[in-house]
Amino acid sequence: MPLIAIEEHWMLPDLTSALNALPPDLRDESLAFNEMGDHQQRLEDLGAGRLATIDAQGIDISIIALTPPGTHPLPASEAVRLSSAANNVAAAAVTSNPSRFRSLSTLPMSSPKDVPAELERAANLGHVGTMVYGRSGDRFLDDPCYDDFFGAAAELSQPVFIHPQLPAPAVRDASYRGFDPLTDLGLATFGWGWHLDAAIAALRLILRGTFDRHPDLQVVLGHWGEMLLFWLDRADSLSRVAGLQRSVSDYVRSNFFITSSGMLNPALLQHALAVTSIDRLIFSTDYPFQHPTQQQINLFLEHFSSDADREKFSSANATALYGLNI
Repeated sequence: MPLIAIEEHWMLPDLTSALNALPPDLRDESLAFNEMGDHQQRLEDLGAGRLATIDAQGIDISIIALTPPGTHPLPASEAVRLSSAANNVAAAAVTSNPSRFRSLSTLPMSSPKDVPAELERAANLGHVGTMVYGRSGDRFLDDPCYDDFFGAAAELSQPVFIHPQLPAPAVRDASYRGFDPLTDLGLATFGWGWHLDAAIAALRLILRGTFDRHPDLQVVLGHWGEMLLFWLDRADSLSRVAGLQRSVSDYVRSNFFITSSGMLNPALLQHALAVTSIDRLIFSTDYPFQHPTQQQINLFLEHFSSDADREKFSSANATALYGLNI
């Protein structure tokens, strides 16, 4: 059966330069992770090196998406320019290897008025969905200024992947500091903060009534649901308070897809299956930050109870969600 990975990162060198040129108070410290080992080289490679890696892993199609923080921290005009440039480059990579690559667009979220148009332009270029983050500056993803974006995403059948990002400075100061700089950063990112930040963004969208206004909108969360799946019993109690039409867990089961992000832990799989369905789970490796071998991937796939479920996770769900023609 085919194997499709949907959260496979890349980076535009011009975007790296623009992000690094931001003032210190606006700079995203997590960019340091891109510079570790050979990450930067792997991120910028949309050709032979990346193909060799996915060949070795047994991945048939890699859906590429910019690594965090995308263009979100940039001033509006620069975000518009570099989002457009990145979407052009990614589309060209797909054109060069149409049997192996698909792409998620990046959007100029610091310029809300330009987001729907770029989403539509990117969709016309062949992008199968988009990747965003929980906020741009101090503006949360559930801000009403983005409602036209979510309406356009639903209308264009462009699933929205909400990827983790570095928590806001005030949140970092309140919860993630007090250690050495590297531990501070690790706690605020891959160790905890990234994932809580993405879960809160998703939960805020639900509480804002986004899926009542746009019932066809589909959202993707990585890392087995960014903690949200593990606290649905308590989150459901918010539904009545917020005046929602359904329970939080019902929105999660009908409007959210969950991907593995290279965390090939059978216990996480079993919990996800307990709170949502196999029809909502999708494979990804979180390239290049996680790099499971083909043997590790195959061993993990043995934990599915049937070939049909294994195929859904490996390829069928991604094919249906992103409208892939394979």
